[in-house]
Amino acid sequence: MKVVLAGATGFIGKTLIRRLLERGDSVVLLTRSRGRVQGIESERLQSVVWNGVDGGAWESALQGADGVMNLCGESIAGGRWTPERKRQILESRVNSTRALVRASSAAASRPKVLVNASGIGYYGSGAGNEELTEQSPLGKGFLAETCAAWEREALGASALGMRVVLARIGIVLEKDGGALEKMLTPFLFFAGGPLGSGRQWFPWVHREDAVGLLLWALDQGGASGPMNVCSPQPVTMKEFAAVLGRVLGRPSWFPVPALLLKLILGEMAELLLDGHRAVPAQAIRGGYRFKFPSLEPALKNILSR
Repeated sequence: MKVVLAGATGFIGKTLIRRLLERGDSVVLLTRSRGRVQGIESERLQSVVWNGVDGGAWESALQGADGVMNLCGESIAGGRWTPERKRQILESRVNSTRALVRASSAAASRPKVLVNASGIGYYGSGAGNEELTEQSPLGKGFLAETCAAWEREALGASALGMRVVLARIGIVLEKDGGALEKMLTPFLFFAGGPLGSGRQWFPWVHREDAVGLLLWALDQGGASGPMNVCSPQPVTMKEFAAVLGRVLGRPSWFPVPALLLKLILGEMAELLLDGHRAVPAQAIRGGYRFKFPSLEPALKNILSR
């Protein structure tokens, strides 16, 4: 296949590039600065410059492509959600998706499928213990509003005859980035524990399965619409912290109070305190086989390397 990737130089994207190349695909990477992807060398990997907003010469990359995969978006972690930060988070997702759909519309030979990232945050705050499948309604809050706007832009490709998958990605686990990297330090210093009450759900997924689900969505003609990218066995934050401590051989005794998180992070604390009991119903129904469906084997695999 010829696959166009946008926003794929980060935590998930580099692994996705490697997997595509390993299976023999050709990859065109849309990037803000031309250059090699660190640690990846292949004659089937091409970089094309774009700014994620405007049209231009990069649009020709979509001619004859079999699929487009869009992971673009400013990180939602790393600082308080000021009005300016919220604008950047929203616009980086909406604008890039709009540009890709517009370029697909103009292509004489259009891509067949768009796999567009979204987030479990679609289901909003206050979901409690309710099991969330792809059929669950839109929630409330900034993350939910952002995901809804993002998905609306992606669904514009449906009118072009393209198959569209809205990949609602959960909390991706690996030790070289993401939430797990930040949680490891206090545990290593014997000061780890759950965040907030610990009762909130933690919709985790091993990075191998996150990438596997994205590739499955690309390949499976029957996959379309919303798709939860998370483990079939979500756990509570308290359970997650206990398993992490056990795998590390460390206690899980020091919870971080919700009030402290809100004082430090402001509205961004909802990312950590409002859990989602999401399950990947579409992937299960479609026959995707998880490498790491259970948390403890997943953490042992990650932390033993």
